[in-house]
Amino acid sequence: MKLKDSLSELLGNPPRRIPKNEVPVEVFELHGKKKNDKERIAAIHAELAELKEKKPPKVWRRRRWATLIFVNLLFVISYYFDVQLVEGALTASRVVGFHMADLNSALQVMLAFKHVVINLVIGTTTVFIFWWLLGGRTFCSWVCPYHLVAEWAEMLHEKLAAKGIVKDHPFDRRARTWFWVIFAVLAFVTGYTVFEFISPTGILSRALIYGPGLALLWVALLLLFEIFYSRRAWCRYACPIGLTYGFVGAVSPLKVEYHLESCFHEGECRKVCLVPHVLNTVIKGRAQGMHVELGADCTRCGRCVETCPTGSLTYKFKGLGDLL
Repeated sequence: MKLKDSLSELLGNPPRRIPKNEVPVEVFELHGKKKNDKERIAAIHAELAELKEKKPPKVWRRRRWATLIFVNLLFVISYYFDVQLVEGALTASRVVGFHMADLNSALQVMLAFKHVVINLVIGTTTVFIFWWLLGGRTFCSWVCPYHLVAEWAEMLHEKLAAKGIVKDHPFDRRARTWFWVIFAVLAFVTGYTVFEFISPTGILSRALIYGPGLALLWVALLLLFEIFYSRRAWCRYACPIGLTYGFVGAVSPLKVEYHLESCFHEGECRKVCLVPHVLNTVIKGRAQGMHVELGADCTRCGRCVETCPTGSLTYKFKGLGDLL
């Protein structure tokens, strides 16, 4: 995917559908072949029947949940036993005495105080390089505590939706960009890191380490809203942290790559994806090449990778070939 298209999607614009004259010949011919392939259609029906009977193990989900819980427990254990291994919270911390700073929080602080602290620069640079290597929004799915509880809320939402009790109400994805701008302006104008007061990521991280507070009521309200009205609303339409890390990961070497030739286009991957617009390329006739890297808004959570029955979605580390 072109960087321009990737950033456009990240900012909330709909995926660009490329004109036929820009589609490579081999891709165009393969699309035409698949269109009238009766064997492919029969294989899709067989595949869906098998998936219904025997659901594949959620290997990447287990790995991701274990990693997320482990990272957040490091803060808790370090504080509880006073071992000073990991001090602070996810928004700002010291790891073995070395300063680390969440990128979005650091931006809010610099805008609010109109001053750049050297420790903040060091911590931000370190975190920037780390998340650039791992894909930017990887932070959301592999570290953010709110992502985990929102994922559990999403599972409940899906069960209720299957019974017809609730219905998802999507919003315009560009709202997240506007929230990013609004919180940046508020920090600059007021001199306060306004977003940090309502960020469920920071609230949950501090609650885990230092104990619960009234701010958890706000987190509970968000989860109830997501369960009964709009699936994953905060992450999809409001959270500026995801947008910040999306920019970082736009040119990351770690990608999820789509392989057109083996794809059945049955769409199971899009059903489980937190950000299904990044998988627009799997829709029959939409792929721009035989191998397409997913865009900057991809969280590298692995759900599409483990759901795809034909292995058409894989992790790839650019320059080193397939990572896993």
